[in-house]
Amino acid sequence: MSAVAEPLLNAFGQPVGRPLGDWSGAARPPRTPADGRLVRLEPLDPDRHGDDLFAAFGADAEGRNWTYLGYGPFADRAAFGAWMDATCRGDDPLFHAVIDRVTGRAVGVASYLRIDPAGGVIEVGHIHLSPALQRTAQSTEAMFLLMARAFDDLGYRRYEWKCDRLNAPSMRAAERLGFVFEGIFRQATHYKGRNRDTAWFSVVDGDWPVVKAAFLDFLSPSNFDGSGRQIRSLASIRAGRAAERDTQSTV
Repeated sequence: MSAVAEPLLNAFGQPVGRPLGDWSGAARPPRTPADGRLVRLEPLDPDRHGDDLFAAFGADAEGRNWTYLGYGPFADRAAFGAWMDATCRGDDPLFHAVIDRVTGRAVGVASYLRIDPAGGVIEVGHIHLSPALQRTAQSTEAMFLLMARAFDDLGYRRYEWKCDRLNAPSMRAAERLGFVFEGIFRQATHYKGRNRDTAWFSVVDGDWPVVKAAFLDFLSPSNFDGSGRQIRSLASIRAGRAAERDTQSTV
């Protein structure tokens, strides 16, 4: 990951941040699909994706995947549909359905939110992956597609991930995907009648070349055996890429 840059000194000898060069702002995310080899992201349409998503989430019979979300589980399809109509049709958060390219069915959701084009900051959240999508290369590719659009297509400088600090799986997922832990905001919010101390993570544009290269290496078909099992982990690939960068920078 990129280190915090040393400040410059202004004419008064005061430390100041480095100039932004020709960066002048980012673009708002479009309501268009993003295609990968394994999944396709589509702006969530409750009418088109609702049945698939309700069925996919229903495989979590205990409802444990809803614990750290501010909503759900839903008693029936009508309640789920009412929530989608109220929450998932806007532009911030901008919800996406994750479509399995083999089955053509929606099996998860994720969104952009707290979208700040002028500041160059965007967050990924409302991530809910069905049991069929969890711990798969498909879920990794879905996260990559959202991150790549933010940095490569839209010009954001900072990509955020936030979660309840007690949500250990989300904390591990953020670090696996290349996010850097930044700290805990105590009593940042509350949900479902409970306090939430929020853990903050980010990837910034200086991190992105190494993070992107690692994603591409990991998602390459050559990184999976005949049974579809990964050969090298995303974290180990990223560590190797970072070491290569550091070696080259000292030559």
